[in-house]
Amino acid sequence: MTSTTSQQELIRFLEDRFACAQACTECARACALRASLVDPGGTEEQELARRKGIMCAEVCDATCRVLSEQNSVDEAGIRVQVEWCRTVCLESAQVFDRQPGAEDTARSCRACARACSDFLTTLT
Repeated sequence: MTSTTSQQELIRFLEDRFACAQACTECARACALRASLVDPGGTEEQELARRKGIMCAEVCDATCRVLSEQNSVDEAGIRVQVEWCRTVCLESAQVFDRQPGAEDTARSCRACARACSDFLTTLT
């Protein structure tokens, strides 16, 4: 591997890491907003959407924090966190698909899951 290749891989890694953190931030905002719009005393499906929104926001926020840290988390720890985030985002998108008016939140969740997948490819 040449020095230029290593540098290009590092740049891609950092760009994908930043894109993933940015997508996590956007998703966390969208999910938190969506959760705050749902009446906690609503239907069972609305309550599921509210809980999923809160959980997704928390997982995305935690993932963003992990990605922002310099060297305090090893690659295996980062991988687990990002994979968890991707899974929660996809599950949340499915729940939001069933909620009228939640299309933008579902889109944010899917975008975050894609960014997580893209970032994970740089870890292999």
